[in-house]
Amino acid sequence: MTDAPGTSVSLTRRDLMAYTATNGRGATIDVGGDGNFSPVELLLAAIGACTAVDVDVMTSRRAIPEVFEVLSSGRKETEGGNHMEDLQVTFRLRFPEGPEGDQARARIAPAVKASHERDCTVSRTVELGTPIAFVIGGE
Repeated sequence: MTDAPGTSVSLTRRDLMAYTATNGRGATIDVGGDGNFSPVELLLAAIGACTAVDVDVMTSRRAIPEVFEVLSSGRKETEGGNHMEDLQVTFRLRFPEGPEGDQARARIAPAVKASHERDCTVSRTVELGTPIAFVIGGE
């Protein structure tokens, strides 16, 4: 067990079902409302982005990708309470021809496996089913 510093994001209400999320570095993203990501879409983006970062680092050391696209998908299920099922992360990667591209292509499957089994905090947390504490506080 490590004593790694905690991470947090705050949400501020902008309107009915519309919020601004702010991280500790001051970056913001609007959530909900017209034209913004929904919370479920942000979950899918986080799952895909976490693994994308791992795979990008492990493959781009060998060659710069010509195409690097990641699709995160799932299906909302309501039976037994709202939750997502059939979560999937699909990689569409293309590297240049030649020895460096060959090396990068050879790293794709091991990189995805390492991310899934060990490195991606987001997908591992979802798969492990970490409990969430809900705290109600006043001003």
